[in-house]
Amino acid sequence: MRYWSTRGHAEAKRFSEILLEGLAPDGGLYLPERYPRMDAAAMATLRAVWREQGYAELAFRILSLYIDDIPAQDLRAMCGRAYNADVFGTQEIVPLKPLEDGLSLQALSNGPTLAFKDMAMQLLGQLFEYELGRRSQVLNILGATSGDTGSAAEYAMKGKQGVKVFMLSPHNRMSAFQQAQMFSLQDANIHNIAIEGVFDDCQDIVKAVSNDLGFKAHWHIGTVNSINWARLLAQVVYYFAGYFQATSDETQKVSFTVPSGNFGNICAGHVARMMGLPIHRLVCATNENDVLDEFFRTGTYRVRNSAETHETSSPSMDISKASNFERFIFDLLGRDGVRTRALFGSQVERQGFFTLAQDEFDRIGDYGFVSGSSTHAHRLQTIRDAYHRFGVMIDTHTADGLKVARQWTTPGVPMLVLETALPAKFAQTLVEALGMEPERPKALEGIEQLPKRFTVLPADLSRVKAYIEAHA
Repeated sequence: MRYWSTRGHAEAKRFSEILLEGLAPDGGLYLPERYPRMDAAAMATLRAVWREQGYAELAFRILSLYIDDIPAQDLRAMCGRAYNADVFGTQEIVPLKPLEDGLSLQALSNGPTLAFKDMAMQLLGQLFEYELGRRSQVLNILGATSGDTGSAAEYAMKGKQGVKVFMLSPHNRMSAFQQAQMFSLQDANIHNIAIEGVFDDCQDIVKAVSNDLGFKAHWHIGTVNSINWARLLAQVVYYFAGYFQATSDETQKVSFTVPSGNFGNICAGHVARMMGLPIHRLVCATNENDVLDEFFRTGTYRVRNSAETHETSSPSMDISKASNFERFIFDLLGRDGVRTRALFGSQVERQGFFTLAQDEFDRIGDYGFVSGSSTHAHRLQTIRDAYHRFGVMIDTHTADGLKVARQWTTPGVPMLVLETALPAKFAQTLVEALGMEPERPKALEGIEQLPKRFTVLPADLSRVKAYIEAHA
């Protein structure tokens, strides 16, 4: 399998090359040359694998369709180390939690940092250590987080040989729990940098460093953000696992609602659908930062500046530039790299927006996408409703998803809402909604009081580069 850039760069690469690279040299994102298609017989085989051998083997079977430059026995072993009950606390790894008729939560938050990002990061840590050892190389990971990516990456990479992590986050714009998870880590290979700005400032710096090919090569810079194809690929697996749990045979369809800010989580669903997974709808749920909802309603993608980006009670979605969105647009445009480059590399950078032609916009329905948005008041109401009616406590982002999901249910088609985090990570809003603190694992009691280790920097590319040079 070869991979190419969404912006048309001529050089196709193998999986192990793009694993350590992040962005393509032309600033685009990597995608496989084709999506392997699963017919009914192949789907039935995967269902049997899920039922009889579990999540780790399912992950191996799906990943091996895209990864042909790592020996099968090594890839299978990495999947086994990443996905087991010791790491995720349950044999199912991503069990369903039924609510009302046809509507369930898919629990993706049973990992060590209580967020869905663990689903990919646990595998990514294995892949990075393996490939760096195979090459006798080192890697300096540069990432940006609005809350959960950072802690999931750091917990997956701490202590890993040949890896250092430089994680950018918006200063004082995460929950106290999220900050504590990251900043309390004392491992020497972990560096937390709090940027004086919003998440998009952090993300812009990461992209700028990735586009400085000389700096990137000299300092061996890689990324764990969802611009890294390996991370998105790992997330494809749980769409198959959710489907197999919600259905009894391959004639049935399922819809998924995904709380989305950077479009990585739901883009994995798009890939699963392109592979032939019978997905009826992919519902993109946003908070008050409704860039993606606006696009799916109007065909206009308009980024917001820092002053326009709302600080909300679902902070991991306080994003106005959806990095992975370019992958979907590339597919929507018939994999036209020139057109994609014109939209993202020119129009968005110069004007801050683009509007699809009418015939392009009309094709969105062919890919199953719809959308909706939620507010703080909606979150509080949805959290109360889930607790009082079903005895289930949900976090603020999952509440955004559940609220929007109810707008798009179809009789006879199961709707799975991806649970993106456990409520303990957003205790302040849970107390506001329910008047009680959410439970948290005993190992994380009092985490906010632990000593913190981080550096505050301005949203200045040169300052971040200087920090990397001093500590890489």
